[in-house]
Amino acid sequence: MKEFFRFLKFALISASAGLIELGSFTLFNELLHWPYWLSYMVALVLSVLWNFTLNRKYTFQSAADVPSAMLKVALFYAVFVPASTWIEHYMTGLGVNEYIVTIGNMVLNFILEFLYQRFYVFKDSIDTNTKNA
Repeated sequence: MKEFFRFLKFALISASAGLIELGSFTLFNELLHWPYWLSYMVALVLSVLWNFTLNRKYTFQSAADVPSAMLKVALFYAVFVPASTWIEHYMTGLGVNEYIVTIGNMVLNFILEFLYQRFYVFKDSIDTNTKNA
């Protein structure tokens, strides 16, 4: 049951990060008219920082070394960002709506990031900072 609630917390925090990503993407893409790839990448970085910070503190309650944990997350995104940027570029080049592609990448990111953080980044430090419980 504890893992179910952990996943639920991750989902809620990720949803808030998704709102940050979509909101900032819309700002950069629609109002500032930045290139699509730049709008996507900056919005993604903002959401990752939000998501990492809150999930480390509240979902995984980890006392792990922040730079070490963030480096592990950066390694995930060193692969995910180029791959998802390529998917975004390819799919929008085929005429698929930018927002549909972005939401699809967000769902993929949600699933992969939960598994990566749960079983790699915070694997040995889950619930070591219980003052945030």
